[in-house]
Amino acid sequence: MAAGNVNPFNVSDSEEEAEHRQDGADSERSPSDEAQGHSLGPFSPPAYSEPAVLLSSTRTSPSVDGIPASAAAVAGIGVGSAETRVSLDAIAAQLLRDQYILTALELHTELLEAGRELPRLRDYFSNPGNFERQSGTPPACKEQGVGPGGPLNRAGSISTLDSLDFARYSDDGNRESDERVAVLEFELRKAKETIQALRANLTQAAECEIPSQERKNYKSSPEIQEPIRPLEKRALNFLVNEYLLKNEYKLTSITFSDENDDQDFELWDDVGLNIPKPPDLLHVYRNCGNSLPLNMNTVDVAVSVDPSDLPGDYFSQEPVQQTEQQEVVQELEYQISLLNTEKQSLAEQIKKLQSDIQALQRNVSSETTTVMKSTPSKQDPLCDKPPLDNGQYLDIRGVTETDSPPDVNATKTSTTTTTTTDCTESITTATQPHSKLKSQSQRSKSAVLFDQPNRNLSPVFHQALLSFCRMSADSRLGSEVSRIADSEQSVMLMLGRCLPHIVPNVLLAKREELIPLILCTACLHPEPKERDQLLHILFNLIKRPDDEQRQMILTGCVAFARHVGPTRVEAELLPQCWEQINHKYPERRLLVAEACGALAPYLPKEIRSSLVLSMLQQMLAEDKADMVREAVVKSLGIIMGYIDDADKYSQGFELMLLSLGDPSERVVSATHQVFIPAFAAWCTELGNLQSQLMPSLLTRIEKLLKQGEYGLDEHKLHMYLSALQSLIPALFAVLLQNAPFTSRANLQGDVPPIEVTRFPRPVSPLQDVATIVGSREQLAVLLQLYDHQLQHEGTTGWDSLLWVVNQFLPQIIEIVGRINVTSSTCVHEFSRFFWRLCRTFGKIFTNTKVKPQFQEILRLSEENVDATAGNGILTKATVPIYATGVLTCYNQEEDRKLLVGFLEDVMTTLSLSHAPLDSLKASFVELGANPAYHELLLTVLWYGVVHTSALVRCTAARMFELILRGMSEALIDKRVAPALITLCSGPEFSVRISTIPAFGTIMETVTQKELLERVKMQLASFLEDPQYQDQHSLHMEIIKTFGRVGPNAEPRFRDEFVLPHLHKLALCNNQQTVESKRIDIATQLFEAYSALSCCFISEELMVNHFLPGLRCLRTDMEQLSPEHEVILSSMIKECEIKVENKGIGEAQGSISIAASLVGEDAKTKFLSKMGQLTTSGAMLANVFQRKK
Repeated sequence: MAAGNVNPFNVSDSEEEAEHRQDGADSERSPSDEAQGHSLGPFSPPAYSEPAVLLSSTRTSPSVDGIPASAAAVAGIGVGSAETRVSLDAIAAQLLRDQYILTALELHTELLEAGRELPRLRDYFSNPGNFERQSGTPPACKEQGVGPGGPLNRAGSISTLDSLDFARYSDDGNRESDERVAVLEFELRKAKETIQALRANLTQAAECEIPSQERKNYKSSPEIQEPIRPLEKRALNFLVNEYLLKNEYKLTSITFSDENDDQDFELWDDVGLNIPKPPDLLHVYRNCGNSLPLNMNTVDVAVSVDPSDLPGDYFSQEPVQQTEQQEVVQELEYQISLLNTEKQSLAEQIKKLQSDIQALQRNVSSETTTVMKSTPSKQDPLCDKPPLDNGQYLDIRGVTETDSPPDVNATKTSTTTTTTTDCTESITTATQPHSKLKSQSQRSKSAVLFDQPNRNLSPVFHQALLSFCRMSADSRLGSEVSRIADSEQSVMLMLGRCLPHIVPNVLLAKREELIPLILCTACLHPEPKERDQLLHILFNLIKRPDDEQRQMILTGCVAFARHVGPTRVEAELLPQCWEQINHKYPERRLLVAEACGALAPYLPKEIRSSLVLSMLQQMLAEDKADMVREAVVKSLGIIMGYIDDADKYSQGFELMLLSLGDPSERVVSATHQVFIPAFAAWCTELGNLQSQLMPSLLTRIEKLLKQGEYGLDEHKLHMYLSALQSLIPALFAVLLQNAPFTSRANLQGDVPPIEVTRFPRPVSPLQDVATIVGSREQLAVLLQLYDHQLQHEGTTGWDSLLWVVNQFLPQIIEIVGRINVTSSTCVHEFSRFFWRLCRTFGKIFTNTKVKPQFQEILRLSEENVDATAGNGILTKATVPIYATGVLTCYNQEEDRKLLVGFLEDVMTTLSLSHAPLDSLKASFVELGANPAYHELLLTVLWYGVVHTSALVRCTAARMFELILRGMSEALIDKRVAPALITLCSGPEFSVRISTIPAFGTIMETVTQKELLERVKMQLASFLEDPQYQDQHSLHMEIIKTFGRVGPNAEPRFRDEFVLPHLHKLALCNNQQTVESKRIDIATQLFEAYSALSCCFISEELMVNHFLPGLRCLRTDMEQLSPEHEVILSSMIKECEIKVENKGIGEAQGSISIAASLVGEDAKTKFLSKMGQLTTSGAMLANVFQRKK
């Protein structure tokens, strides 16, 4: 059945009344009506019966051929069956369409009191926009089908008609008086506020009104810009904000709203009193410049004028008109555009209603094929512009009907021609991408026919019979199931509606399976709001996504970005990231951080260097999760690889320092692996790697050393130096790419491969020189030319290399000479830096550029040795850093010989000049940490053992102690022990004494019994040989060594050797007559006993040696140091209690007298108490009291 022959209001609103159809309603159609191309249904849409009517603003009621629509409705009803009834909703619609507002209001009131409220009337009278005074038709009137006649004026004191509580006048009597009073008071207060706001608007408009004379001056002088009025400003603000929201510029809209906080952008009425709303900005832009040509074109088409018949200068001559006439023309054109927009909106609404009516009729009853073919449709399908989601489905809820072809013989006036052309163009533009699919679907629809039964049952009976099939099309899901999409676009629309309901019901562990579906729908869906919802679902798909799930989401985001382009990525994806930047779950913030890096290549460059960079900077500074900051640093590195705004260099440098100073090792590692190489690559392109970045770090190191005279911040030094170390590959790449031979480099010919050990192992692929240069083959060619250039052609004209040799190296060597040599951390950091620098730049560069500069500073010749002042540079950190960082970077025989010779010379020079040995000790400690250098160090020490000078032999003996830890027992047995015994056999007591710390370290680290016995025999000879009885220095060194190694030595050695000899030394010290020697020995004994008190001591040793030794020591302290005597008394008392309660002591497994110091190392706390000896004796006595 054609849409034009359906009576849309032939349905009763009562469920008890039977519904009948009027079969002969169309038999009364007149020939004149057919000539107009429309049907005479009683409520046939006027937009198609007489299009010219819509352009007229003088008619108050749309009609058909001069007959009012209401009268036509009555006539139509009269022609039909007497039993046909019109629904109340149809009556209400007709009253609203004919502008019988008071009648409709009365009907609404009566229905409301009867409890049969109509949604159409309720919605109409609840919308304040339907009662505004304006020239155009309000949007609400368009929605309700109200014609272009004048709308109802609204009282200024009443916001909406539904503010009148009609129900309170009913007979139910359930409302309480106080409730009515409260409602009335609220309405009165709102009305007063509205009146005050309107008065303020009118006052402001009156104050800002420009006098007519000034307006004439502006009109006569176009170059003078008329100032904007407050009302115009508010209107433009509203339109701009509306444009931003429609085009997904949400962040800009929020900022714009904040800057205009005195205006409500959600309500047009806030702009001014009775001000009609103009079209949106897009419509204004499209019509602002071509309104006059449109008018001329329309005239030309209407009168069928050939452009060739016009004068030659017709289009070029300037229109000579008065200013008032131009204003009139512009006003009329604006009215025409409003009416055209209204006409199209009404046409779309009518078609939508007709489609809905057809669907309802198919549900109520099915038409026979004969009736469908006997009433062909007369409406023009070219102007049938259905909504995007209408008419593109295979509807299985009713019987499929075939549409008849349009009547092409109908006459068309010039106006209808123009209207049809406009509709056709808009439809073609909207549906062109899917025209092929739609044509196929239409052919398939028309081909589907079903056999009709040869029965004479009534349609109502058929419908009642089919109702037992239990099909549900009333719910949301039933509606979706009953319609099958038959085009790509309709499939996208269906997915957009269904996915938000599907996702919450999928298991969390399987939700990543929905990612492809969500992404495809978000890419292809035509509605921005739906796309925004789908992307929101994507980012909130999983509550706490794991690594694999985040990878899937990021892969989808990248695919989405590649498909839609940078504009939509900025407008649709970035807001989702911004919303989750402060999410409570770190996994979600981690997803945001990773997404910023993954989307960086697909964003506009302005957004990369501004919004995304700011987002990541905020997360790096504020996020508490290490893994999130780690991902932020990696994403920042990616941003640095795509940024091209040179002004962002300083911000990048600050981000690098902030990342390096992060407390998490993961973040610092990511900085070295990703951020610094990417930032260095950008600095290389800017040309400021050597001019700004590296000098800035050197300057900060120098400033740190100046500030650290009383305490160096080693953490910051490590931070800056590690950054310099990570920049070495980029610096070397700059040398290769800016060398004189770079232009001669080509990949043709045989190129020797790069040795595996040529470069140190990079911490990441981004620090691989081959990656920076471009390929390993290209690097091989450049390295070959590089070595040849250094060896044969020199560095003339090679500015980048000359900067390294003449500026960078001298500055860093000068810094090395200023660091504290006793700081093993600083020595190690600089040593690793020079080792990596020399290995990266190559052996030729190291031998010809680096070593000569160190050798010039150190000057190891014999004539430079000053026995009084010493050689100052040899006592600084330059020695260990040169030895461990430069001389060890290559391990060939000549390199090892050079290192051995340097250490021997330093040891000899320092010993003969009586200089401090800290620099030599730092060299041995740093080299001794690597077992590969143990043999080399023993070779150096053997040179000292056999040296003729006792000073050198003493130095060699003391160096043994530093390298024994970590050395194999075989080397100690074969190389170290014989060397120490050889030194003990010498005539000088000072050399023998120097070996005692090394013997003690052997007792502490070795488990081989034979070796331990040999060491014990040597130490026993020192203690028992009469020639050593008066050697005060020897006794001091032995007691000091016992206190250091006793707690960690073998228990048998401690019990059988250390404790008895300490007892003897304490007893002998009681008889010492020299007070200075006695106090020295007593102090060392006190330290030794304090350390040994933390060890397990048997009851027998406690009674026979430990307690007697403490008592002897107390005897000395009574005379020499009363404060120490108090502590010793407390220790003795504690030990005696332990001996008495030996059962308790055995149960505890230890009789440590410091067991009360629970919670931290007993020795450490005990010694810290020793530093507080200025307190009173009573307080010190309480240190060793048992805690109750």
